[in-house]
Amino acid sequence: MLEALAHFRPHQEELRRRLIHCCLAIVLTSSLAYLGKDYIAAWCIHPLYLAYPQMGKLVYTKLTEAFVSYIKLSLLVGISASFPFILYQIWSFIAPGLLDQEKQTLRRIILWATLLFAGGALFALYIVLPRMLLYFMSYASPSLTPMLKLGLYLTFTARMALAFGLAFEIPFLMVMAIRTGLIGRDHFKNNRTYFYIAIMVLSFLLTTGEVTATVLLSFPLFALYEAGIIAGGMFRGKERIPE
Repeated sequence: MLEALAHFRPHQEELRRRLIHCCLAIVLTSSLAYLGKDYIAAWCIHPLYLAYPQMGKLVYTKLTEAFVSYIKLSLLVGISASFPFILYQIWSFIAPGLLDQEKQTLRRIILWATLLFAGGALFALYIVLPRMLLYFMSYASPSLTPMLKLGLYLTFTARMALAFGLAFEIPFLMVMAIRTGLIGRDHFKNNRTYFYIAIMVLSFLLTTGEVTATVLLSFPLFALYEAGIIAGGMFRGKERIPE
């Protein structure tokens, strides 16, 4: 037991060192983001003013709400900005124990997962969010004036970016499952109905029960699921071993 602990100690020290580096990177990037919080918040709010030019200023109703909202926003930006560095630290920790072929596969996984997540987040911010805001702000009328809270709006924007970032991983995960032989080639096609139901439930949870947002998120996920089926057919992998 003592020998095993002694053998693991160098790895434990290296893991601790890399975790500290990751934390320092997040703290540094989040601090820089907080210095530019006004510009970042203005960038997030800009689509709202485009959707509803009559919109006045956003409000906050608690003394600490604006401060906490800016902290959350800065932390989110900091984590996103330091994500490549965090992946590099993870790679540096596990790479010495991998074979050359495994290293090459892992590089591809990390690269495509990062690109798809970033693409999903950008798609949400530049394509989906403006259209959602146009729809939601269409309910405003002379007898109904929108008074949005800063914290809730920034949370809604961040949740949308996160939801679509994760959603864009669906085709990639489907292809990887087929290529590794974990799932049969026709599994996703034959069980499409069940996965569609699961997608609707997931969309409902990610949008915290907002029916309109659930529908607007579900349809892109359906399209991504079908894209995963097509991609899985193009990049066929190992045959699944029958049980």
